[in-house]
Amino acid sequence: MTKVAIIRCEKNEERCPLTMCFKNLIETKEGFAEYDDCMPAGVFTCRCPGDNAVNLAKILKSKGAEAIHFCTCAFATKTDTGWDSSNGGFCKNLDKIIERVSRESGLPCVKGTAHLPKGYTPETWK
Repeated sequence: MTKVAIIRCEKNEERCPLTMCFKNLIETKEGFAEYDDCMPAGVFTCRCPGDNAVNLAKILKSKGAEAIHFCTCAFATKTDTGWDSSNGGFCKNLDKIIERVSRESGLPCVKGTAHLPKGYTPETWK
């Protein structure tokens, strides 16, 4: 069973309780579909400009996390027809943050949790 952690954006922490992110993690759907079986390993909130994300990832790793997923809302926006990544989401530097987190923590990092935009395949940094 893979232990998966979630890092979310501070800009959404007071509006979203991560209900669908956890549901999809447990059911291995959407952003978590690559796993046969997984369980939550922890959650942290990334604060702008993202400098705290590496330390958060190292803490998650020390607690047993084997992978980290960054929430879909950080790179996509909810629209009337579903989620769309063409105009970005809450974080304009997400790819750079994910790359740094993966490199410095040694954990694979995945861009996407729940509510994936149509046609989007989660990207993984290793």
